[in-house]
Amino acid sequence: MKLTTEARRVLESSMKMNSVDDRERDEIEKLVAAMPDDRVLLYKNVVSNPIGDLPRYSIHIRIQHMLTFVTFLTLAFTGLPIAFIEHFWAEPLNDMIGGVDISRVIHRTLAAVMVFSMLYHIFTITMGPLFQILRGRFNLQRTIIPTLKDIRDFRLDMEYFVGKREQRPEMDKFMYKQKIHYFAAAFGNTVMVVSGSSFLFPEFWAAILPASMAANFQEMMRLSHPHEALLALLVIAFWHWYNVHLAPGRFPMQWTFLTGKITREHQIEEHFLEYLRNLVEIPAEREYLFKLLASSKLDENYEIAVSQLATETT
Repeated sequence: MKLTTEARRVLESSMKMNSVDDRERDEIEKLVAAMPDDRVLLYKNVVSNPIGDLPRYSIHIRIQHMLTFVTFLTLAFTGLPIAFIEHFWAEPLNDMIGGVDISRVIHRTLAAVMVFSMLYHIFTITMGPLFQILRGRFNLQRTIIPTLKDIRDFRLDMEYFVGKREQRPEMDKFMYKQKIHYFAAAFGNTVMVVSGSSFLFPEFWAAILPASMAANFQEMMRLSHPHEALLALLVIAFWHWYNVHLAPGRFPMQWTFLTGKITREHQIEEHFLEYLRNLVEIPAEREYLFKLLASSKLDENYEIAVSQLATETT
């Protein structure tokens, strides 16, 4: 495979960061050269474990996701019937829980858990990169922070989907779509926390806001809270769950949020730059890929490179 300038830069940076010796460097270079130029051939022929092959999320991220997932759904289940209490469907749901008073107690308790999850997440994404910086291992491209590359990836991906490109762009650990969703969720959670706090602590907001704004602020928060919750519920149901679990190649479920691992096929297809880093960081993955390339004839253009790799390795 002839790497693009960007992919070459990622590979070189990863080898330097991981202090790869000359023997390993030579092995990685020969392995990359033996990979087919058509990445579709590669990710369609690899063996993938449905529960995941390669590391993606830490235990902290998985705990935070589970807390947010559980609290969000239960908050919607308890909160929307309160907000729309006059509608015919709301009363049976409130009665199922034990009445509006019980719903309010459950809702506020779960809201506190969700706020804890947000603070836990902020702590993790702050302290994690800080430790990486101190160890000299921080890499902006492996974070959820948007870059100009995401704009380019979006354009190239749209060209691929309309048939103007043969392959999808080489995207990083987090692609543009995931970053959009992440910051949309962050904004939504912020709206929910601020608006919810205005119901519980109206005196606090009245004290810090100008008198001319306080009443309008409370009314805006009263409208924002249930409607933002409804919007978030629709986004989760029709966008997030589809892209993560129901799309072809992911159905019926992707296990990453439980195991912290991504399938080999998925990473090569949508996060190829991260896969190059894994080849550097995980010797077992290099061994697997070598065996695959040595035993398969995916593309005539690299058969010579595979033969050379097999000869020099043995």
